[in-house]
Amino acid sequence: MPQHSIKPFNALLVATSWLGLAISGCAPSNVNTNITAKTVSNQTQEKTNLIRLGYQKGGVVPVARQRGELEKKLAAENIKVEWAGAFDRCATLLQAISANQADIGGCGDIPGLSAIAAGQDLCIGAVQRPRAESLVNAIVVRGDSPIRKPADLVGKKVAVNQAGAGEYLLLKVLEKEKIHKEKVQRVFLAPTDAAPALYQGNVDAWAVWEPYVSVAELEHGARRITTTHPAPTYSLMLVRNEAAAKSPEAVKAAFSGLSEEYNWLNANTAKSAEFLVKDIKISPVVAKQVTENQGSQILVTPNADDVAKIQKTADWMLEQKILPKRVDVATTICPTAK
Repeated sequence: MPQHSIKPFNALLVATSWLGLAISGCAPSNVNTNITAKTVSNQTQEKTNLIRLGYQKGGVVPVARQRGELEKKLAAENIKVEWAGAFDRCATLLQAISANQADIGGCGDIPGLSAIAAGQDLCIGAVQRPRAESLVNAIVVRGDSPIRKPADLVGKKVAVNQAGAGEYLLLKVLEKEKIHKEKVQRVFLAPTDAAPALYQGNVDAWAVWEPYVSVAELEHGARRITTTHPAPTYSLMLVRNEAAAKSPEAVKAAFSGLSEEYNWLNANTAKSAEFLVKDIKISPVVAKQVTENQGSQILVTPNADDVAKIQKTADWMLEQKILPKRVDVATTICPTAK
């Protein structure tokens, strides 16, 4: 498949979700998603005049909802927008899409692959390619910790989200440092539980993503023991399979409209940080650092190289027993992306 931007995409993007963001980083769970999607239609779309955008706090979708420009653009094309969220993490967002409570949502590749492997009704509509210099993921420790480098984690407890971006980061760091994974104890905790566990000394380190990294550093005196990710991850725009098949024009129009929102965010980083402050209730100084660490990215249709790289990640996850079965990435690409 030749490399090209999503038609009619021509926009640079900030990450689909600053939370990982929360981009972002969680594996599937059995959390009931009905509570957070009360206002969303549960009827299967038979026409191309309705698109339901699922979101977590901190992403571009709630910004688009606040700005109102996306709704105007799609209304001019006779497409109605409904909003599903805010969901607390990728796991519940992806479950909502699979359960026909939303049509589109963005997450990291680790939770996305985990959801697909678990049988959720999703396809990959677009990708944001990783940047090796990205600072959105890190292993952090308390400021007074004697831990200075990954090798110091041997015999220690590290909080991670199971089958998500945190566990992937830790395992990849250990692999790079040639440290057997069993020499470090993984403690499976959601970010809301991992943060106090670190600050109170119940775990020694925490593998996590933004905005938790900046909150830990700037508000709790934590520090990084890693800078860049040894295996930078993709961000995925995931689509409900039925929506991609039955409403391709609405899906494409939504992506086109979102690309304009991403353009706006990239051109207005200070305003982007202000939206982040309002949306996830963090301080302006934290929001500024999160925005800087996130940077901008390009949303593209996945080409053969992207598929191969994501497949490599999926196969590695299977080897590590993070996934219950192999995911054939090429077969998960949406028809709208081919």
